[in-house]
Amino acid sequence: MFDFVRTHSKLMLGLMVLLIFPSFIFFGIQGYSRFTDGSAADVAKVDGRGITRGEWEAAHKRQVERMRQQMPGVDAKLLDTPEFKRQTLDALVQDYLLRSAALKLHLLPGDDRLARLFRTDPSLAGLRNADGTINRDLLAAQGMSAEGFIEQLRQDYGQRQVLGAVRASGFVPPAEANAALDAMLQRREIQFERFDPAAYAAKVNPSDAELQAYYKANEKSFIAPEQASIEYVLLDLDTIGRDISLPEAELRKYYEENIARYTAAEERRASHILIKADKDMPAAERAKAKARAEALLAEVRKAPASFAEVARKQSEDTGSAGQGGDLDFFARGAMVKPFEDAVFAMKVGEISPVIESDFGYHIITLTAVRGGEKKPFEQVRPEIEAEVRKSLAQKKYSEAAEQFSETVYQQYDSLQPVIDKLKLSKHTATVARAPAPGASGPLASEKLLAAVFGNEALKNKRNTDAVEVGPSQLASARVVKYEPAHALPLADVKDRVRAAVVAEQAAALARKDGEAKLTAARQSEAALPSTATVSRVQPQNLPRAVIDAVLRADLAKGPVAIGVDAGEQGYVVARVLKLQPREQPPGGDAPLKAQVDQAWAAAETEAYLEALKKRFKVEIKTAVVQQVMQGASAATP
Repeated sequence: MFDFVRTHSKLMLGLMVLLIFPSFIFFGIQGYSRFTDGSAADVAKVDGRGITRGEWEAAHKRQVERMRQQMPGVDAKLLDTPEFKRQTLDALVQDYLLRSAALKLHLLPGDDRLARLFRTDPSLAGLRNADGTINRDLLAAQGMSAEGFIEQLRQDYGQRQVLGAVRASGFVPPAEANAALDAMLQRREIQFERFDPAAYAAKVNPSDAELQAYYKANEKSFIAPEQASIEYVLLDLDTIGRDISLPEAELRKYYEENIARYTAAEERRASHILIKADKDMPAAERAKAKARAEALLAEVRKAPASFAEVARKQSEDTGSAGQGGDLDFFARGAMVKPFEDAVFAMKVGEISPVIESDFGYHIITLTAVRGGEKKPFEQVRPEIEAEVRKSLAQKKYSEAAEQFSETVYQQYDSLQPVIDKLKLSKHTATVARAPAPGASGPLASEKLLAAVFGNEALKNKRNTDAVEVGPSQLASARVVKYEPAHALPLADVKDRVRAAVVAEQAAALARKDGEAKLTAARQSEAALPSTATVSRVQPQNLPRAVIDAVLRADLAKGPVAIGVDAGEQGYVVARVLKLQPREQPPGGDAPLKAQVDQAWAAAETEAYLEALKKRFKVEIKTAVVQQVMQGASAATP
């Protein structure tokens, strides 16, 4: 009987995004419209249907926005890389491919089956009315028509059918599953000795000539990146609003005009007894249900304290009957209108007459009321002042932004004129072409930094144009000093050079002693100082290269000695003694074999997709794709 969807709209929208419309990420809500202009080039073709550059870029923008919503702190640069753009294109192509396959393979459900699926799919429960129909109000609030939703749902079920059978058929024969588990879990018993470069560092004392030689051979490792010392100014709402006066009378007027915002929402707690009677029932049946409700009303009015017990025994609302009809607190908009109107007209302790709704007949008692209190003006004054100041600043922003842009452009040889005109503050910084880790505000803007390192700012010594660095934020910068990338002199990096040479020479000494020990180990069966049982899951702090070599060692002729150069991690001599049975994980092999089955199914699914690409003639326009990924301003048709 609840207007459930309204009450849990955010939850339902989340389910809709995560469970129902994965392809909406790429194609939008109203179907798969072509976001093209007349000159847009195709970047791919699927079953003869072109995917334009415009569609790709629009899909990528939606994907980036979705990622930002899910991970607000994500680095924007990571979302605009060529690799990420290509992932978007691949997903876009796959979605078109599955649409074509679902259509050509006759996998799209008909109207009757689609209706059954909608009524029975648990993931869609929040989108259904009590009678199983689509909640059109929720769809309309999200800009969707019921017809568009139905077609998209049809496509979604069809696409699931294309890959569903393949994904569900992942089965790995026992021999292959065991081989896969052995590769991960097989254990080997070893003796070993490590030769750590750190233990040899004290024995190394490189000469100045060796340091000079290393520096010359690795000069590119000691490059100071280009950087610019800049001064910059920022125009934002805070700056504009700083000098705005706020008369007390205006603040109080704003308070009165928006008093609802400063009033706690009134909530009411009620219990009810429901006798179900669908609106489509025959009149005689509805009359019978109403008569039963009237009888129960008479009963609880004679003994109001029995309301909860009567609700437990007689109410047909399964969600609340067990709680004696209690519906907890709710605000306006949470219940169907006849029910809500009755509750918000009652007094605490009052029992309503029989109330008719689309669900049937209700008997209601109001048990508590809370909220409705107004916050005093003094309490919310800082909040009102901030809002009014921001509102007035927004009205002035367009004019100030125009003055800002014109001044930094027309008086390009200094930022002082714009500082004086708009009462701005001058800031200084040293920047590189890319934002520094943790940078914020204008210094995190790639557009502003690109302008700083452009010809106008570097060579012609001009102010940068006004650059939008955030919502209602403009900045302009001026280069004070520029230092191109250059090799740092040996004197400035001598400590770094010496540390690198010491590490290199210490590793060489470790390797020399390790190789000598390996020769001895192959000539003698004397035990090495350390023992361990290792696997890829339990490497016992040994380098990955050592574990790989140990597991590759051929034990057909008995124990074998090996040596592994692990670079900066030193040299390891190991004698591989014998193979141990793989360790049984908690719960046995079953969970791991299930993972192998999943991996196998994923591989088969990928192979099936490749076959579908050939069948439906998927073609990627490599030249155009590369042009877009390289940041070309336009693609050649």
